[in-house]
Amino acid sequence: MAEPAKFHHSVYVILLDNAVLKHRSILRLNPKRKPAKPSVYVGMTGLPVEDRFENHRHGYKSAWVVRKYGVRLMPELYEHLNPMPFEAAAQMEKDLAEDLRREGYTVTGGT
Repeated sequence: MAEPAKFHHSVYVILLDNAVLKHRSILRLNPKRKPAKPSVYVGMTGLPVEDRFENHRHGYKSAWVVRKYGVRLMPELYEHLNPMPFEAAAQMEKDLAEDLRREGYTVTGGT
């Protein structure tokens, strides 16, 4: 009998500096944002989440918004979800972004 595959994909959330709000494109994506809630980026990775964040910050396969405005990881929003198989992580990235947006966060990523 084959051993079950080790799940190693994760979703993650990165806190963004409030300066990101000067971009109208981000505001348009979040018409029901609550100003008291932070701006975040939602992503998924097969790497350890901390390594992926460092890659963003150093410009390697980086989302411009994280490279320019990324502050820190927010494990309290995603840690309980990980790890998972690739397909589940791809769907969870979208679901988590939608859930956070519905709660009033200003969300980028999650696609």
